[in-house]
Amino acid sequence: MSRPHRHRWAWGTAALLVAATAVPAMAAASDTGAADAPAALSAHGKKAKNVILLIGDGMGDSEITLARDYTVGANGRLNMDRFPKTGAYTTYAVDEHGKPDYVTDSAASGTGWATGHKTVNGRISKTPDTDKPLPTILELAQRNGLATGSVTTAELTDATPAVLASHVGDRSCQGPADMKKCPADTLGNGGLGSIAEQSVNHKVDVLLGGGKGRFEQTVTEGPYKGRTVTQQARKLGYQVVTDDKGLRAVKGGKPVLGLFAPETVPVEWTGKPAAVGGTAPQRCVTGNPDRPAGTPSLERQTRKAIDLLEAKQRGGHGKKPGKGFFLQVEGASIDKQDHAADPCGQIGETAAFDRAVKVARDYAAKHPDTLVVTTADHGHSSQIVPLEATPPGLSATLDTDEGGRLKVNYSTNTPGKSQEHTGTQVRIAAQGPQSDRVLGVTNQTDLFTTIRTALTLR
Repeated sequence: MSRPHRHRWAWGTAALLVAATAVPAMAAASDTGAADAPAALSAHGKKAKNVILLIGDGMGDSEITLARDYTVGANGRLNMDRFPKTGAYTTYAVDEHGKPDYVTDSAASGTGWATGHKTVNGRISKTPDTDKPLPTILELAQRNGLATGSVTTAELTDATPAVLASHVGDRSCQGPADMKKCPADTLGNGGLGSIAEQSVNHKVDVLLGGGKGRFEQTVTEGPYKGRTVTQQARKLGYQVVTDDKGLRAVKGGKPVLGLFAPETVPVEWTGKPAAVGGTAPQRCVTGNPDRPAGTPSLERQTRKAIDLLEAKQRGGHGKKPGKGFFLQVEGASIDKQDHAADPCGQIGETAAFDRAVKVARDYAAKHPDTLVVTTADHGHSSQIVPLEATPPGLSATLDTDEGGRLKVNYSTNTPGKSQEHTGTQVRIAAQGPQSDRVLGVTNQTDLFTTIRTALTLR
């Protein structure tokens, strides 16, 4: 094999070998069965060929209820409401000593389901105490011959997609020029490089989202020194697309890197953000003039990702069935609009995510050997409050299709500052093989075991 490919193989192998011996007992102490290989399938499920995991970032019960009330009515049901199995899971992180940190960020929460182990806030798929790589569900899927994909409306180097195919000490280390907080992770110090570099080095079959600016950064060390990460991806065989037309045209059989925005993909809906003392009643604008024409929807990206993963498993020729696939889909800006106290932006992104949920459920209806799971990484700040309430923070009022009004309050931080995550448990719902495992109240880390068991990954 060529030197760059041999070097890349060594990085990935080293990460898995180190991780296999470096899992601290304290990190796994509350992660029931998370580190164990699946010994047997549960009595209520069969083996899954495919898994589609849908993450609504910051999509707690309040965010779901707000989107439901506004888009389909209080007595209506979203696609995510129609799963046959629904439970809840806890989302806390840990500190470096393994003690609970009750409010997680997306890096620690994503690490929970990606690796089956808790970690500290800000860390990407590494141990909380020794900062060693932990093997991820995507890496295990690749090792077992499955096709893999990640779709997001955030930058592809943002925390939730990053946890699948990278290991860094701090979530800010997204591109080669962003490594200030991760000196041990630089290629020059024997690390695996930035999140962008690791993501393409992993040869994930489908990577779709924003973050073009990170991939345009120049690699400063290692075999691809002097090239941008996008050029590195092309050297590794990736087809690179930047708009909906390119996404529609791209063929399966070779990995695909879709970069649809310089940073986060612009939101679909707009409106007036919440304000001190509230806003006049408003209707959301179901369009965003700052969203460029040709930006593919999350629904479109999800459908195409499934097509590409199926093509990969057929060898691109449609002749034989493959081993299946693992796909993660993230609706990222539910969280980002919650931080900004923007209810219309938030609702629009939840609705867009819900359409992606429908794509996954429609696929599973024709392929019942597919496990579909939808959940959130953590709760967030929006609350529906009485119209007569006078919240001390930010609030907004919306007119609904039902002729009613919704008052939305954001009071997890003082006005002018970013609104905060909350430490509440969040919904998890599923259908397909092993879906019984989401019932009751579980731990976020148990999702790793559910997926690993369903796919019988070793």
